[in-house]
Amino acid sequence: MLKVLLIIAIVLLILFVLSMVVYFFNLDMKMMAAVEPLLAKHYDKIKRNRKI
Repeated sequence: MLKVLLIIAIVLLILFVLSMVVYFFNLDMKMMAAVEPLLAKHYDKIKRNRKI
């Protein structure tokens, strides 16, 4: 039982540290800046019904 709690605590600590690294270096927005042109190209191809 103690071993399971230790593994859970280690996993939670690793997830917390990773989230702080992403927050500190603003990696989520840097990734979106790279992905956004690909998404825009995809959504620009979609036909739209513009009837009012």
